[in-house]
Amino acid sequence: MIIVSGIHVEVCRKNVKNMRLYVKPPDGKAVVTAPLSMAYDEIESFVQAKAGWIKTHVDNYKNIQIKPKQKFVSGETLIVWGEEYILQVKNGGKNSILLSGEKAVFTVKKGITAEKREKFVREWYRKLLITGIEKFLPKWEKKTGLKAEIWQTKYMKTRWGSCKPKQRKICLNVQLTKSIPQCLEYVILHELVHFIERGHNARFKSLLDKYMPDWREVKKILNRQILD
Repeated sequence: MIIVSGIHVEVCRKNVKNMRLYVKPPDGKAVVTAPLSMAYDEIESFVQAKAGWIKTHVDNYKNIQIKPKQKFVSGETLIVWGEEYILQVKNGGKNSILLSGEKAVFTVKKGITAEKREKFVREWYRKLLITGIEKFLPKWEKKTGLKAEIWQTKYMKTRWGSCKPKQRKICLNVQLTKSIPQCLEYVILHELVHFIERGHNARFKSLLDKYMPDWREVKKILNRQILD
């Protein structure tokens, strides 16, 4: 355990090459993963250097009231591309979701459990993300000249996206469908730029500036969303 700015950061050693910081939902627990052979002093220096980042993200969780787990019943809300819809649940022959005005009409088979409702909604969100990727990925590939050979969707609790530069592969979090579309565009660009610059250094940021001048504002919007 490392203490920085009064915050306890758990040290987790793994068979990895690089260190990585996380602030995990739902309580904002700070964790640093580090290679098995790395010296403790080096890990501590890395964490201390990230003190401001850690405090900001931990405070974000402190200021947000944890919502009860959704049961996907009438009266609850469904957030889609940054817009909030009131769930209206009714029985029908097959499961479906239709956005109508300010409502999300959720037709469900009679007797369906909360777990199966959640599974259906998650897959519905995944299909929305796939549609969004098919719309925006070609745009940013053309703009940057960087092409993803493989892309996939995944529910992730600690990051919005990831990539494997050698494979030209990107992975995007299904929960991006709850943010405005510009956030999905930002994450797509972010991961594509990692193909040519793996770190978040000055060159990386200058490339983001080149292709998306307002990326910092979009990132702020994304950072206000808490991953489930």
